[in-house]
Amino acid sequence: MNATTLKHSPSGELSQGHKKVIFASSLGTVFEWYDFYLYGSLAAIIAKQFFSGVNETTGFIFALLAFAAGFAVRPFGAAFFGSLGDRIGRKYTFLVTIVIMGLSTFIVGILPTYASIGVAAPIILIALRLLQGLALGGEYGGAATYVAEHAPNGKRGLYTSFIQTTATLGLFLSLLVILSCRLSLGTEAFEAWGWRIPFLVSIVLLGVSVWIRMQLSESPLFQQMKSEGKGSKTPFRDSLKGGNLKLMLLVLLGATAGQAVVWYGGQFYSLFFLTQALKVDGTTANLLIAGALALATPFFIFFGWLSDRIGRKKIILAGCLLAAITYFPIFKGLTHFANPGIEEARASSPAVVVADPATCSFQFDPAGVRKFTSSCDVATAALTKAGVPYTVQAAAPGSLAHVEVGGNRVESYEAAGLSKDDAKAKGTDLGARLKTALTSAGYPEKADPARINIPMTLFLLWVLVIYVTMVYGPIAAYLVELFPTRIRYTSMSLPYHIGNGWFGGFLPAISFALVAGTGNMYYGLWYPIGVAVLTLIVGILFLRETKDVDITQ
Repeated sequence: MNATTLKHSPSGELSQGHKKVIFASSLGTVFEWYDFYLYGSLAAIIAKQFFSGVNETTGFIFALLAFAAGFAVRPFGAAFFGSLGDRIGRKYTFLVTIVIMGLSTFIVGILPTYASIGVAAPIILIALRLLQGLALGGEYGGAATYVAEHAPNGKRGLYTSFIQTTATLGLFLSLLVILSCRLSLGTEAFEAWGWRIPFLVSIVLLGVSVWIRMQLSESPLFQQMKSEGKGSKTPFRDSLKGGNLKLMLLVLLGATAGQAVVWYGGQFYSLFFLTQALKVDGTTANLLIAGALALATPFFIFFGWLSDRIGRKKIILAGCLLAAITYFPIFKGLTHFANPGIEEARASSPAVVVADPATCSFQFDPAGVRKFTSSCDVATAALTKAGVPYTVQAAAPGSLAHVEVGGNRVESYEAAGLSKDDAKAKGTDLGARLKTALTSAGYPEKADPARINIPMTLFLLWVLVIYVTMVYGPIAAYLVELFPTRIRYTSMSLPYHIGNGWFGGFLPAISFALVAGTGNMYYGLWYPIGVAVLTLIVGILFLRETKDVDITQ
C-alpha cells in the first residue's frame, strides 16, 4: 500500500485503503493505552508490592503519584516526538513510541518487589512509568493528526472519534485481562503474583502493534507539505512563537484541562472511589466500570459525528458544565446504591475525632520524609485506612485525641518516640478497638454484595462516562483544526499532554489526598469541578469554533 493510491472518492468518503490505515492506527493505539492503564487499574496492588515501606495510606498515595509520574513527562514526550513527527513523518514516530511503551510495560511484569530488592523496586518502577509517559506523549498527537489528515472535509469529527475510543478501549481491555486473571487464579494468588500476567501479555501486543504500524502509509498532507518545501525545520521552536504560543495556552486552559479532569474523573477516580471509599471488592468494581465503558463507548462516535454538524466547542464545554453541576449528586448516589451501609452509619453514628486542632496535620507527604505521630494524626489515619468518613471536633490544647462513634469512645495514642515494635503493637490495638466500635455502630467493613444496587450503580457510572464521551469525542478534530500542518503534531500535542498529563494525571493523587486529609469522602471532587469551571469560562470567552476550517494550510 502506498500513499499515492489512497485518494478520496468523488463522494467525499474515505477509500477502503484509507479506512484500513485508520483502523490499523487506531488498533495500535488501543494496545498502547492498554499498556499505560494497566498500572492505574492495579494501583492498590502495586502500592502493596512496591511501596510497602510506608504506612498504607501514604503507600497508596505514593502509588498514585507513581501513576501520575507517567503523566508528568507526557508534555516532554509531546515536545520531542511531536517535533520528530513534524520533521520526519507521522508513521515513523508511531513505531518508536510503541516499542518504548511495550518494552517498559513488559519489564514491570518481571520487576522484583520492595520485599525483594528494597527501595530500588519503586525507583525502577517510576523510571519505567516515565518512559511510558514519554512514549505516550508522542503517540496521541501523531495518531489524531494522522487520521485527521486522511479524513475528508465535514467528516473529521467522525473519523477522529475512532481514535478517541482507543483510550477507553485500552482501559476496557486492561480491565478485562485483569478480571480474567483474577477470576481464574483467585484473589489471593492474583494479588501475590498473578497481577504480573497482564503486564507480561503486553509483549504479545507489542509484536502485533509493530506489525500493524509497519502497514501504515504516511499522511498525504505531510507528504504534500514536504514535497512543496513548506515544512518546519524547528517545529518546537516555531510552536512557541507569538500568537501560536498564546493559542496553545488558551487551548490548555479552555479545552484540554477540563477535558482531562472529566475524563479521569469519570473513568479512573470513579474506580478508586468504589474500591477505596466504598470498599466494593475489586472484581465487582472492575466489572461495573467495564460495563459502563462498554455501554458508553459508542457515544464517542456519536459526539464526534455531532460535532461535524453543530461544532466541537459547544459539546466539549457542555460536558464540562454537566460534570461540574452533577459530580456531587452522582458520587453521593454511588454511595447510596453501592454501599448504603456507609450512608446509614454516617447518618446514625457519625465518626468524630475529638482533638487539639493544632496537632492535626494534612497527611500528604510526597517526599516521604515527614512522620505523622500525634494522637490526632494516628486516629485520622486509622479511620482513613478503615474507609470511614469523619469530622474533627476541637478539644482542649494538649489533650489526647479520641474517636467518638455510636456512643463508643476509642482513645488514640502519641506515636512519637515509640520503637518500631511498640508502634506496631499500639497501631494493631487501636485498629482492633476501632473496628469493634465501628462494627457496633453499623459501619460495614466491606460493601455488602447483596445490597449493591447493580442497575443504578451501573447507570451512574455510565452517566460519568457519557460526560467523558462529550469532552473527548470531538477534542482531536478540534485540536487538529486549530493549528497549521507544518507544526500541527507539536502544537496540538503540547496543550493536550499538559492538560491530560498534569491536570488529569494528578487527579487521583490530589483528590485522594484531599479526602484523606479532610475525612470528607467527597472533598476530592472539588479539584475536577474547579478545573472544569475554569475551562468553561476560558473556552467560552477566548476560543473559536473550528468545524469548517481548511486544514490543508
